[in-house]
Formats: sequence, C-alpha cells, structure tokens
Amino acid sequence: MKPGIHPDYHPVVFQDNNTGKRFLTRSTATSDRTVEWEDGNTYPLLVVDVTSDSHPFWTGAQRLLDTAGRVEKFERRYGKRRRATQGEEN
Repeated sequence: MKPGIHPDYHPVVFQDNNTGKRFLTRSTATSDRTVEWEDGNTYPLLVVDVTSDSHPFWTGAQRLLDTAGRVEKFERRYGKRRRATQGEEN
C-alpha cells in the first residue's frame, strides 16, 4: 500500500435521528458537534437519518421517512406537468 493516501480513521459517535440510539465506531467523517461517551471521552457526533436501528430491512417495520420534503418536491416538479398537460387536452 502506498503511504499517505489513506484517510485517517478515528472514533466517531453516530446517532439515529429517528430513534435517538447512539453507537461508537471508527470513521473518516468529522463533525463540529461533540458528545461525551460512556467511557468519559469526548467524540465527534454525527446525526444520520437512517441506521440499522430504524431501517425497515433490519426492523421489519415499514416507515415513511420524509425529512426533507421529498414528497412535496416531487409533487411540485411533476404535478405541475400533469396539470399543464390536462389543461391542453380541453
């Protein structure tokens, strides 16, 4: 392996935005937010929308996740075209 081309892995705490569950792992990601872990050390905190604690594949439960307004964005984008084409037919 070439030296100096691989990213630096360091301990990071990930938090599931839906369930609040946190877990400590190693990652190359960084964050300005920090959290004190059970061992008394402070680690960067990354809040994510989906983890294995909330993903339907792992939980068996189906959930609707629309945290960024994706449905409204879709309706705005494609709903107008449908209404425009319907108006042309009349």
